[in-house]
Amino acid sequence: MAIYQTYINSMNERIHNQFANSNPFDFKHISPLKSVENFNNVGPSVCSDKKNACVIPAYVVEGTLAKTIINEPKEVTLMNGLTAPLNIQVHYISFSAHADFAQISTFLKELMPPNIILVHGEANEMGRLKHKLITQFVDRNTKIISPKNCQSVEMYFNSVKMAKTIGRLVEKTPEVGENVSGLLVLKHRLKQIFESVESLPDEEYEGPAFRVHEQLTVKYESEKHISLHWRSDPISDMLSDSVVALVLNISREIPKVVVESKEATKTEEENNKKAEKVIHELLVSLFGDVKFGENGKLVISVDGNVAHLDK
Repeated sequence: MAIYQTYINSMNERIHNQFANSNPFDFKHISPLKSVENFNNVGPSVCSDKKNACVIPAYVVEGTLAKTIINEPKEVTLMNGLTAPLNIQVHYISFSAHADFAQISTFLKELMPPNIILVHGEANEMGRLKHKLITQFVDRNTKIISPKNCQSVEMYFNSVKMAKTIGRLVEKTPEVGENVSGLLVLKHRLKQIFESVESLPDEEYEGPAFRVHEQLTVKYESEKHISLHWRSDPISDMLSDSVVALVLNISREIPKVVVESKEATKTEEENNKKAEKVIHELLVSLFGDVKFGENGKLVISVDGNVAHLDK
C-alpha cells in the first residue's frame, strides 16, 4: 500500500484531485499488514467462518494453498496437516499487468514474425496458447516453439534481401559474385521517425553529419563507421538508444546487394526503362503518391501540392 501512496504523481487526474482532499488509499475497513508477526488472526476459525473472505489479487502457483482455495473445495489441508472446512468467501481479482490472449494475438498479427517462442507461464496455459496460435497462423509459415527451461532453440532466417540503389550504382549491372559498395543514406530513415533532423556543414564536420532534435549529432566517419555525440541527460540518452537501434537494424533490413543471375547487355531502350523504374520507386519511397501522367511525366502529390516531373 505504501507504494501506491508514495507514487501518487504517477496516477491519473481523478486520483490527483481526490488526494488533494484525502488519501484515496486510506481505507476504512482495510489496513495494510506491515509484517507477518502482526497477523494474529490465524487457525481453522478463519476459513470456517462465513463472515470472512479471501481476496486473491495475483497469479498463484500450482501446489500452493492459494491455488487450492481458488477452486473453492469443501475443506482444505492446513500447514500443520489438519483439515478444516472452507466456508469463507473467495474472490479472485487479477491485477496482473501481463497481456491476455486477445492482446498477444493482435500484437502478433501486426508483426507477423517467422518465429514465436513462448517462454513464460504455466505448462498447461502455455500449451493452450501454443495450440491457439498454431490455429491462428495455420495459413502462414510461422514456427511456434514452447521450449522447456534450459532447452536450446534454433531459428533460421533468409539472408537474401533486396536493396534500392541510385546514382552510379545503377549505371552498370554487376556481374555474378561481384561486390558493390556505396553510402547508405541514414538521414531519410531518421526523418521518418524523428521530427527534427537537420544537415550540418560538411566543411565544419569534415564529412556528412546531421543533428537529431538539436541534441544528438550523427557523423559519418568511414564506410563502416559512424559516430554519435551527445550531452548525457535522460532524454538525450533515450534518443541515442533509439538511433543506435535504428542503425543496427538497417543491416538486417537492407543488406548487401545480391546479384542472382548474369544477364546479357541490354539495349539503350531497356536501360532507359530500367532507369525510369528506379527513379519512380525512389520517388515513391520518398513522397508516397507518385503516378505516371501524360507523355511519361511523373506526377508527385504531397499535402495537396502537385509537381510534374519531365523525363
